[in-house]
Amino acid sequence: MEHNVALVSRPQRWQVPFGEMSEADVAFILARPEFSSVEVGRFPPQIPLSGIVKNDMRRVPFKAGDIIVRQGDFGNSAFLILKGSLRVVLSPGLPSEVLGRRVSKKKSLFESLAQLWRNHSIPEVRGARKRLGWLRKGSGGKDASPAHAFIQDIPVVLNEHKTAVMSEGQLFGELAALGRISRTASVFAESDVELLEIRWQGLRELRNFDSSWKRQIDERYRANALSTHLRETPLFKDLVPEVLKALTASTLFETYGSFDWHVSYKKMRAEGKGGIAAEPVIVRQGDYPDGVLLVRAGFARVSSALGSGERTLTYLGAGDLHGIDEIYASWRDKKPRALETSLRAIGYVDVLRVPTAFLEEHIFPRMTPPERTLASWAERPLADDALLEWSVDHRLLNATQAMVIDLDRCTRCDDCVRACADSHDGNPRFVRQGRVFDRWLVPNACMHCQDPVCLIGCPTGAIHRTASGGVVVINDDTCVGCQTCAQSCPYDNILMAETRNEGGAFIIDPETRKPILKATKCDLCEDQWGGPACERACPHDALRRGSFKEITGGAEGR
Repeated sequence: MEHNVALVSRPQRWQVPFGEMSEADVAFILARPEFSSVEVGRFPPQIPLSGIVKNDMRRVPFKAGDIIVRQGDFGNSAFLILKGSLRVVLSPGLPSEVLGRRVSKKKSLFESLAQLWRNHSIPEVRGARKRLGWLRKGSGGKDASPAHAFIQDIPVVLNEHKTAVMSEGQLFGELAALGRISRTASVFAESDVELLEIRWQGLRELRNFDSSWKRQIDERYRANALSTHLRETPLFKDLVPEVLKALTASTLFETYGSFDWHVSYKKMRAEGKGGIAAEPVIVRQGDYPDGVLLVRAGFARVSSALGSGERTLTYLGAGDLHGIDEIYASWRDKKPRALETSLRAIGYVDVLRVPTAFLEEHIFPRMTPPERTLASWAERPLADDALLEWSVDHRLLNATQAMVIDLDRCTRCDDCVRACADSHDGNPRFVRQGRVFDRWLVPNACMHCQDPVCLIGCPTGAIHRTASGGVVVINDDTCVGCQTCAQSCPYDNILMAETRNEGGAFIIDPETRKPILKATKCDLCEDQWGGPACERACPHDALRRGSFKEITGGAEGR
């Protein structure tokens, strides 16, 4: 009878569990020392500890030599060693070919010229079978997928690299998972091991509701990462060690927004929603600040009230401060001063809050007064506001190398597309269509984002940043066509191509009987002299690569 039924919505992330954890698995994990001392009663009824273990964790076996995480990768999970031992590579790092990454070198002058007549007339031709990414399958998961990059000769690696042993009960990867930063070292299995993989949502709940997990994670962050981030900020770079230690101890770290913001962003754009109303508020205009906010990762929107709405003034990225001028004015004038702007998380942002008391004692007495910026913002034309609002709403601020075409200059000659194809074996790596505002077109070309969510979840590390330049590239040899990166890209800038052989026939997976797919996208012509071919080929100087703000802001003088 319907009136006796209570309908309760489950948390969204538990609609699809992280792994297949049986009741016996859950009982085994809860009995381990890392969880047996957790105060179960501190977890809310809708997020019980047993539910976190069942839905946000999975047991994963690895073979000796399997690479668990790679230096430079982005990840969204941490690992607890249940059985066996691992090695973390300290120095030098493992070479790119071992990590499954593309080894890049500039083409010679002859190779650059030869590609004009050697390009295939058949699209997406691939060579021998060895180039199709047939890696040894990992033992995790009932379908033996995903694939793992692995080390064939462990003794050689141990002899040539400085490593450290990690054994049962140790946790690793939590700073990268919670902090939205790349892995700082590579870790591989020294013997056959079993790990408990904890996705970031479950790790966050453990930190929020259990004091022992919170203390462990926070202490590791303070010891290993926080002081480094603070030293990189000009405001704190000259502090003596004892004062920096006091700063590290007093700083609070906070997160706002959704870690997997690209999922909700895609949904909102499809429904025509989004904008400032959907962004979590960090501080509001009119609040009295209790500390300066330092953006550690992600982006935040600065706005001020305009009538019944909000006017976007600018946005902040890693290393930027908010509230410093108001706090300084309060200290200087001995009179409390409210914040003159609001700050909101755009997608996901990691914030450090430095207490006012520390600033007043150690920073302000020797600091050059901050420059006021509100007056210049208020004088800016509203047309600039509209372009800024549009670029922030479409998350174009994430780009380090957006492709932007000035439609007033563009003659639609398609020289840019042909140049791209000539540089990539006859296959263009972007589509000359996309988002349009006024005279600006942002085509569907990889923007090489500051926050590259496409890297998260790649099973082989095929999509990665280059060591020099930070260009996001794909190693065609190790791409297994899982489509994770294409589905994650918020801008639909990664395509899946059906591969063919030299005769034009589709290359078929013998198990699925379907064409083998490879992820393709702009690689910024990383192996070409002179940079992106699309930009060099434009006869009218209509196409540029760079951050959206610097391109549109500096275009008037061209």
